[in-house]
Amino acid sequence: QVRLVESGGGLVQPGGSLRLSCVASGWIVSAHDMGWYRQAPGNERELVAGITSGGIANYADSVKGRFTISRDNAKTVYLQMNSLKPEDTAVYYCNAVLRVVGASTPKNYWGQGTQVTVSS
Repeated sequence: QVRLVESGGGLVQPGGSLRLSCVASGWIVSAHDMGWYRQAPGNERELVAGITSGGIANYADSVKGRFTISRDNAKTVYLQMNSLKPEDTAVYYCNAVLRVVGASTPKNYWGQGTQVTVSS
């Protein structure tokens, strides 16, 4: 069984910072693209940032210059969030494209989500 476990969410004041972490575990053969999505109440889930296995990152326009995505091995991805705004409030989900033991092709996996609230 494959799991993505996020941590690092919480309550922060506007202008503050948080760092999210996501660790993939299980019978993983290879990890490909990984990323972070978010969903605010009443909104669709949207891509925040993604990173390839080679370390190439892309960002939503709304977070460019404030958020940084990184990965320190094949199975762990981070999201450093600085200069947080109230509109960044959402549940943040980790996403990973993984090939697992017994599977012939990679598949998409999701974490359970972690709440980020930006408020004074």
